[in-house]
Amino acid sequence: MIKTFRGLLLDDEQEKIRLSTKKGKIGYKIKLFELMPNNGAAHKNESTVKVYKVEQTSVDSTVDFSDGNLLAAGYLENRDNDAYMGGMIITIFDQEIFNQDIYITHKDDGGENRKINYYLELEVMPLTDNAAVVSTLRDIRLNPQVGA
Repeated sequence: MIKTFRGLLLDDEQEKIRLSTKKGKIGYKIKLFELMPNNGAAHKNESTVKVYKVEQTSVDSTVDFSDGNLLAAGYLENRDNDAYMGGMIITIFDQEIFNQDIYITHKDDGGENRKINYYLELEVMPLTDNAAVVSTLRDIRLNPQVGA
């Protein structure tokens, strides 16, 4: 089964995507992550969008693949110039299975405070009791606030 989410993020915004259940026996992994500027034909964007397992204390454009809480990252660049095609880079850590809420952040380094659209497809899978415990304990270890 696939569950989809889409939204519009402001610059410096963080959005919570609610996924957690009481028993944590439903797991998810990211299958597709896409970005599109809110008004690409008329504006310049240099947007970094990241998906995390835990809430972030700040929103920035730095991407660190060694961060165990990072699930996906995307960079989209376009300019209001017909000669420039722009580009997008998306990286998904598709072997990461999670059973808690996730957070998506957006930072526009183009200096224009632009909005960006995102689309996220998650594969839904049942977790055994052991897999649910392992996933929850891993999240607690990476982020002590999860167990509080």
